[in-house]
Amino acid sequence: MTEHTMLITGGAGFIGSHLAKALLDEGHKVAILDNFSNGKTENIQQLLKNPSLTLVKEDLKKPKELLPNVRASDIIFHLAANPEVKIGETEPETHFEENILATFNVLEAVRKSEKPKIIVFASTSTVYGESEQVPTREEYGPLIPISTYGASKLACEALITSYAYTFNHRALILRLANVIGPRSNHGVIVDFIKKISANPKELEILGDGKQQKSYMHVSDCIDAFMHLTWAFSKGDERVEIFNLGSDDKVTVAQIAEIVSEEMKTPDIKYKFTGGVEGGRGWKGDVKIMQLSIDKLLRTGWKPRHSSEQAVRLAARALVRENKDR
Repeated sequence: MTEHTMLITGGAGFIGSHLAKALLDEGHKVAILDNFSNGKTENIQQLLKNPSLTLVKEDLKKPKELLPNVRASDIIFHLAANPEVKIGETEPETHFEENILATFNVLEAVRKSEKPKIIVFASTSTVYGESEQVPTREEYGPLIPISTYGASKLACEALITSYAYTFNHRALILRLANVIGPRSNHGVIVDFIKKISANPKELEILGDGKQQKSYMHVSDCIDAFMHLTWAFSKGDERVEIFNLGSDDKVTVAQIAEIVSEEMKTPDIKYKFTGGVEGGRGWKGDVKIMQLSIDKLLRTGWKPRHSSEQAVRLAARALVRENKDR
């Protein structure tokens, strides 16, 4: 495969750091831009010795080094964002600034680079809102997000597609299910591990525990990213949208059982808060989510792990990381 120069915004974050390693392992030059609000140097520590890696501390809200790095890149993986859905209820401006404004600045740099680029954008299942079609296909609509996080990502999708058509670029939009695995620093598994570490006798679970969602192991996510990016780079579609996830789902109560098993707390008591609006964990929490991955499967790729297997592997890795701290 042809060697490319890659730019990863948010490359020191959870998914970004795994993607950076995979790209470097394939022999590509990689530039990571990260403001380290969510990303960590330790996530990419082992990569820093690689001469093909460039690390730039950059705040995309007020970029200084963005344009030259965009100019030097063939493919831009735009992963930088605030990924915490819950804060949208108390800090909606964070999703506007870290997601929408940052994306606009990336796109402006792409426009000013005056050379056609491929933008690969990490979007989210939350753009679909409360879908009446489960599993939800890419063509489902209308898209009515119920969280400011989902709204911000949908706004980013709209900006990206408009820039692709207006300024002669190409865009691959990947709508992710819940991606989990080593180095993850937010989400239900991380929350459960923190709570059980603090009190191994009782685990508070937000909502009624019946929330059902699809989970994807980060190794499968990165494989799908690479597979779809290379296929897209050889085609001529202006914009493509794919769902990325597994082909099943698990409940929050099942996740609690798996995490407690991995933490060896068999006698722990579960305390369900009851949640809001019919058992949601919080306002904006989509209670049932499963993406249709039929379009992805038709490309010849399929995930190696089910949702339950992904949760088990992620919990095991994160429990180990928690002990090592």
